[in-house]
Amino acid sequence: MADQFPAAPPPLPLKIIAGADGFGRPLKDALVAHLKSLGNIDVEDLGTSSYYSIAAEVGRRVSAASGFPEVRGLVACGTGAGVSIFANKFPGVFAATCLSPADAVNARSINNSNVLAVSGISTPPESAIEILDTWLTTPFKAPCPASNLKPWSDEIESFLDNSLIEMPKIGAASASAAAEEKLAPCALCCLAKSRKLDPIEIIPGGAMKIVRESPTSAIVSFKAGSVEPAHHHTFGHDLLVMKGSKRVWNLTKEAKYDLVAGDYLFTPAGDVHRVKYFEDTEFFIKWEGKWDIFFDEEMEAAKVAIDKEAEDGYQLIK
Repeated sequence: MADQFPAAPPPLPLKIIAGADGFGRPLKDALVAHLKSLGNIDVEDLGTSSYYSIAAEVGRRVSAASGFPEVRGLVACGTGAGVSIFANKFPGVFAATCLSPADAVNARSINNSNVLAVSGISTPPESAIEILDTWLTTPFKAPCPASNLKPWSDEIESFLDNSLIEMPKIGAASASAAAEEKLAPCALCCLAKSRKLDPIEIIPGGAMKIVRESPTSAIVSFKAGSVEPAHHHTFGHDLLVMKGSKRVWNLTKEAKYDLVAGDYLFTPAGDVHRVKYFEDTEFFIKWEGKWDIFFDEEMEAAKVAIDKEAEDGYQLIK
């Protein structure tokens, strides 16, 4: 089907950030393998989590990305709809669910889509690869099925050009307005104040209280100066800092994250990470399944690594 569309120039060098839920994982894995086989695309696979968590993390990273090469996202769930909804919650993200190459051409031509959402249930790998290749190689304002495969008129081209200026303002303006409002006390903070946290015996300075089971959520606190040695879990987890500040080294991704109150971070299952707390810190954490933790280094080794602050090879992501 793709050969019915006008030839497009070769794709620019790209970075693709990918993720899926359980229903979309097999298709995501097939598409990631295809992207890597192309040889000119940097692929970061965030793994598998709930469709809303993984899509939000892909959307957050695409929203935060700037500069060259262009960063786009790839998300998959059962229908492709859920991941599209949650990726689109971030300013500057234009996620589109594409079930055919025609959808992909329209999404790129009209919406300048930078996140592709696909259906793990409805779309076989061969068709998804065709959709992905079409989405990668179709430029903005290209002739598309919506234009009857003809060039857009000058009036429509002007509208599309202006949309690139106007659309990002919508999410950014909403976020700015919300930040300026005097909001009611945070429900999570009130929840933390009403519960006594139990010490985490295996990590000095830490305390935790489970507040809900399946999916499991907890309030966690660490004293200033505390360190979590490198460790990993069998589950991915969402984290929201309520107060304080901390640094997370994701040793698997070779990245580090400086987090303060209000910051969110998703860590995929199996990713090895080390943490340093600069202030008394509290955060909310949520995961699927039972709690587990597997240490990958001793406490003293972690402190030595942090003291050296060996930043070579690490990319700071905010």
